[in-house]
Amino acid sequence: MKEKILEKAMDMYLKLGFKSVTMDDIAQEMGISKKTIYQHYANKTDLVTEVATLLVNKISCDIDTIYAEKHNAIKELFEIRRYLKTTLDDQYMAPVHQLNKYYPEVALSVKSSQFDKMHESVKDNLNRGIEEGLYRPDIDPEFISRIYFNGITGIKDSAVFPDELYTRTQTTKMYLEYHVRAIGTLKGTEMLEEYLKES
Repeated sequence: MKEKILEKAMDMYLKLGFKSVTMDDIAQEMGISKKTIYQHYANKTDLVTEVATLLVNKISCDIDTIYAEKHNAIKELFEIRRYLKTTLDDQYMAPVHQLNKYYPEVALSVKSSQFDKMHESVKDNLNRGIEEGLYRPDIDPEFISRIYFNGITGIKDSAVFPDELYTRTQTTKMYLEYHVRAIGTLKGTEMLEEYLKES
């Protein structure tokens, strides 16, 4: 039952927002009593935390599948972007904003978890890109990985990138181009331009 509650809550939170959906709403949707939910989750914050953690873990596992496909470093970035665009498109940004606004401690924990999972993967991408001759050999993968994470999470900030000026699809594509042009070799930027035409 706990897993069913978690799955239903995730579905409703993503569609309607973390703030908008109450424990009563989840219970009614599932045809169970609110008491049943509280047998498994002490309060809504606990449920929101588990949903956010589950979502991060699911995305991480899906991205690991892309890593396992052994694309070249630049193609890998575009494949991850394509996956995220189809899985977490603009309709999911409102719940993320609500998470940041109404559950800041949960959002901070999620961001920390995202960084832990992403940091080593991005460093691996950078090192492979250097080996493949796509990224410059003089870059610092440790530093660039941190900059990349800060940028890719920062472009989701609607105060800086308002929805009326940029769609999520535009910002991710522009940021990916910015990232690769900053570190790419001539071979890498030529490959980038081909992938940009396809995306």
